[in-house]
Amino acid sequence: MKTLKLIAVWISGMLIALTFNSCLDDDGYSLNEFRISVATVESQGGGSHYFRLDNGETLWPSAGYYLGHNFDDGQRTLLNYTLLSDSIKGFSHYIKVNRVDAILTKSLAENKGLQNDSIYGTDPIKVKDLWIGNGYLNLVFGYNYGGQATHFVNLLQAEEEDPYTVEFRHNAYNDSPQIGMDGIVCFDLSTLPDTKGETVQLVFRVNTFDGEKEIELDYNSSRQTKEKSYVFPSDFNPEMLERLN
Repeated sequence: MKTLKLIAVWISGMLIALTFNSCLDDDGYSLNEFRISVATVESQGGGSHYFRLDNGETLWPSAGYYLGHNFDDGQRTLLNYTLLSDSIKGFSHYIKVNRVDAILTKSLAENKGLQNDSIYGTDPIKVKDLWIGNGYLNLVFGYNYGGQATHFVNLLQAEEEDPYTVEFRHNAYNDSPQIGMDGIVCFDLSTLPDTKGETVQLVFRVNTFDGEKEIELDYNSSRQTKEKSYVFPSDFNPEMLERLN
């Protein structure tokens, strides 16, 4: 009798697996495939969370490794996930979360005037990718790292008369420049004036290894942008995300 019960359980499990795999095949999804995206954690209430991509798509974590309950609303993450379904029950996709790591997410810092250099620093970076998505300005950058200090990065409103001119600041705290490192940081732009549906030019000022630069970006506070994907090097270690504040 025990053997028959085990066989029945095994057959039931196989039927469930075959049904699930059939759904995956019909939707064109495979458990062997994954994506890595920058996503925002959003609360659904009751302690549950989901992810929103920069193109507005919403992802419900129905399976896998998930630490979303440790994140606050608005936390930006580096999300490694596998698609399980198309649109279902109010979400763009159900997903299996393979890994999720918090990205440094900050509000705009106060402009301290003549004290900006001493507080926020003037150390250079290399801009590797820069985009606006889901209300955040997102920067992937290279910087020199020596392992002796946690580097301080910030975004300021550079000019009071022009709220859409912002300035990136990097303070390495005299950390010796021993190796090149990649970093990523996301800045919440919600404190900027509402563009009232119009698209304006956001000017991004930054001190690079090639000198001071200005980069212009289209900014509309009421519109999502297309998802932007940055390919990290194969030896990327998520612990690198912890070397900035």
